[in-house]
Amino acid sequence: MSPMTEPQRAIIARVSADFSAISQYMARVSTDLAALDRLLAEQSQPARAAQPVPQPQPYPVPYWPQYQASVAASPMAVPQAPAVPRPQRDQGWIGKLLAVAGVAVTLIGVVLLVVLAAQAGILRPEIRVAGGVLLAGALVGASLWLYSRPGGRVGAVALAATGIAAAYIDVIAITTIYDWVSAPVGLVVAALVAGGGLTLARRWDAQQLGVLVLVPLIVLAPVVTDGITLLLVGFMLALAAASLPVQLGKDWIWLHCARIAASTFPLLIALLALHFDDRRDLWLLGACAIAAGLAIAAALILLPKTTNRVLMALVTGAGVLPALCVVLVADRVVAAMMAAVLAAVFLAIVLIGDRLPGVNGVVRQIWAALSAICATIAVLVAFSGDVAAPVMLAMAIVVAVAARHAVMARWIALGLAVVGAAFYLSYAPPSSLFYSSETATATAVSTLIASLLLIAFVVVIVWTLEEPDSVMWAIAAVVAAYAITTFTVTAGVLIGGEERGFFAGHMAATICWIVMAAALFVYAARIPRADRSMPIGGGLALVAAAMAKLFLFDLGTLDGIFRVAVFIVVGLILLGMGAGYARLLDKQDQQQDGKV
Repeated sequence: MSPMTEPQRAIIARVSADFSAISQYMARVSTDLAALDRLLAEQSQPARAAQPVPQPQPYPVPYWPQYQASVAASPMAVPQAPAVPRPQRDQGWIGKLLAVAGVAVTLIGVVLLVVLAAQAGILRPEIRVAGGVLLAGALVGASLWLYSRPGGRVGAVALAATGIAAAYIDVIAITTIYDWVSAPVGLVVAALVAGGGLTLARRWDAQQLGVLVLVPLIVLAPVVTDGITLLLVGFMLALAAASLPVQLGKDWIWLHCARIAASTFPLLIALLALHFDDRRDLWLLGACAIAAGLAIAAALILLPKTTNRVLMALVTGAGVLPALCVVLVADRVVAAMMAAVLAAVFLAIVLIGDRLPGVNGVVRQIWAALSAICATIAVLVAFSGDVAAPVMLAMAIVVAVAARHAVMARWIALGLAVVGAAFYLSYAPPSSLFYSSETATATAVSTLIASLLLIAFVVVIVWTLEEPDSVMWAIAAVVAAYAITTFTVTAGVLIGGEERGFFAGHMAATICWIVMAAALFVYAARIPRADRSMPIGGGLALVAAAMAKLFLFDLGTLDGIFRVAVFIVVGLILLGMGAGYARLLDKQDQQQDGKV
């Protein structure tokens, strides 16, 4: 056997050193796993006194071979992780469902005790009221006892909600049925009862308790009062106001929804009832204003702690709905003023929203839309159709210019313009361009103003777009052409009469179309070559439309000098465009090339 050479000894030495390092690392892993096993054992036995965990000591580098390290690092030495128990299926919803059913059935029984027993004369009023008070107290006391027991939270919430609602129904009964206390005293007592119940909900941190106090009363309270009355509306407003302080600092969105419903539904029903009876009630108008103010104030107070701000912003809109419907029972001036005030309030909140906590971008967008809706209702209530169209179009222009960089503002402006254009088309339909008819002076003046405003809005809304496409330009051109034609025809009829004025108006409309096309060609010649395709295309489309109108309508409809004049004027303009456009285009291109 030949002796080993130096290179062979070097390789054996390197392999031996590698195995020694591997043995060292595996020994360290074994020591750390043993320490981890002791930690897990101590955590699984909390009753046993905690003992200090020995820190793993550096393992000395052994000489190769290290059979002990290999055994320690074997898979059998690694501690197995304890099995995690599978979570059991939650069946708590069954108890909650049964509790809600119990609340509903018990409260119906209380209502039957108060109302039907009184109608049948079964028990004396004192006994009925006392029975309701005793039942309410017993339910609340049982809830306090049950809440302190393990697993009794669901039942305690249901018992407390039933007892508080029963007490509230008792207060309504002694105020509206038996007349034992005056309305102001009843309102104060009702607010105290509701406030106490909702305070208990806050103490238990139970949103369900607050919801179960409010929701049943929305249905059962009108049964006790024999319908929706102004006093019942006052009770529900007091209840909504009393529920606000207990929600401070809590993310209880469903309690807020129940609060808004408690004040909104009775008001809407009362407004409809008075409208069908053709009656007026100023107190009900005041209640609608209070409900709207309460909805807005509650939203501003609760928004910072609410995660679902979109829903709260939408629910706020539902809370101001009665104030927007007071036109059913009030004069137009009063209803328009209330809608205008709401529009101003929402607009002010939107403008200073960055300084109000919780009023983020989505909330501001929703309330900006609400402001526009309120303003639209105010205009429609205050003015007739002849005046509403110019006012709506003017508002659309103002909104588009004032907030031209906001996408939501453009949509709001477009919505206002659509409403205004709908009124505009109601008294200036397309048929008025084909058949001459006499128009009242007020309607004609409104048509002229609205036509100009519609043209201005089209220009502004396209200007606010960063990169308007060909479709937007085409729509704008069609709307502008229709408004121009309506303006010229209306002005012609107003000045020259039904026959000659109608012809003169159409002649002027065709000429205006050609002038607009010439203006687009001049604009195209003054901009860089790469940007000319859209204005040139628009100009050609206008020329084609003007030629179609000239031969399909003007040639057969116009008479006498008007037919001659329109053909001569349009022809001269086309000749001037054909002769001068190429020269102007070449001149502008040379100037641009010289600058480059």
